[in-house]
Amino acid sequence: MASDSSAPADSCADVAVVILNWNGQQLLRQFLPAVLAHSDGARIIVADNASTDDSVAMLRREFPGVEIVQNPENLGFCAGYNMALGHVEAKYYMLLNSDVEVTPGWLRPLRGLLEQRPQVAACQPKIRQQSSDAAQRQLFEYAGGGGGYLDRLGYPFCRGRLFDTLEKDSGQYDDPRPVAWATGACLFVRAETWQRLGGLETAFFAHMEEIDLCWRLWNAGQEVWYHGSSVVYHVGGGTLHKSNPRKTYLNFRNGLALVYKNVAASELIGIVTTRLLLDWVAALRFLSQGATDDAKAIVRAHRDVFSNRRYWQQQRRLATRQLLTHQRPGVYAGSLVWAYFGKKIRFFSQLTPTNFPADQ
Repeated sequence: MASDSSAPADSCADVAVVILNWNGQQLLRQFLPAVLAHSDGARIIVADNASTDDSVAMLRREFPGVEIVQNPENLGFCAGYNMALGHVEAKYYMLLNSDVEVTPGWLRPLRGLLEQRPQVAACQPKIRQQSSDAAQRQLFEYAGGGGGYLDRLGYPFCRGRLFDTLEKDSGQYDDPRPVAWATGACLFVRAETWQRLGGLETAFFAHMEEIDLCWRLWNAGQEVWYHGSSVVYHVGGGTLHKSNPRKTYLNFRNGLALVYKNVAASELIGIVTTRLLLDWVAALRFLSQGATDDAKAIVRAHRDVFSNRRYWQQQRRLATRQLLTHQRPGVYAGSLVWAYFGKKIRFFSQLTPTNFPADQ
């Protein structure tokens, strides 16, 4: 389809690259120069979440070309972005983590995709590991890989990453295609759609917020894509280590709220019940490993979801519809937990294509 944009095809002047920062002075020093060099005319904005490490002063001193939006307090990832983007006018937003290394021309394929396909509201590039080790840089990265997927129970995974198993990138996932979700580490989105849907779910604070947004986009009749012609490198784990009980809490709380908000009514009871049972299995596994704080985090997660159920019910009612599992692209009709731990499947290519009904 022909683009109706007035900007030249190779210009990204209508894109605002927005980096949310909280005490990330050293990451900004390390990765901002490449963002400034390789973003083809896009506005570069740092939204600061009330940092105490001199980030803002450093930006003004060392990166005078970067725009700064200052939030009044540390609002977390979700509310921090929502507040900051309320002050940014652009056709497209690129939500970029401060620990992402970009490459020349990284924005152009993403912008081009949304220019050519008006129904696409969000997309992501290929995400590989940022490392000084050349072999590590060939691996897909945990947070986004070759595009985000879900299984029928709402558990997230990626092309190129099943649980902790990472694949080497050999071009096997270069094809642009619809996916269930695009990573929040490097999320390209239409500004108008972002504002209309209310941005990220602030009650999540952080973790799985991009999956919720993308699920809401699909439910609203929009599409989410992956484009492998754009490549970035992500450090990952910069805020909370994956073994941190706080992260365990957020993942289990947000994971349960995620499916409750977005699953179709006819599938809701079965999926939520199964998720609760599997969460308790995970809690028992943590206890058997001596990770008592992680097990307690799961209990708190369940308690908080149910104590706030009226809020989640209200959020569920805001959706005009909830698509069935077989209607959503990027959804594996089986259980990824069973595929990985029961069938010992380690690579995305081993999952049966017919188990992705909406992709056929």
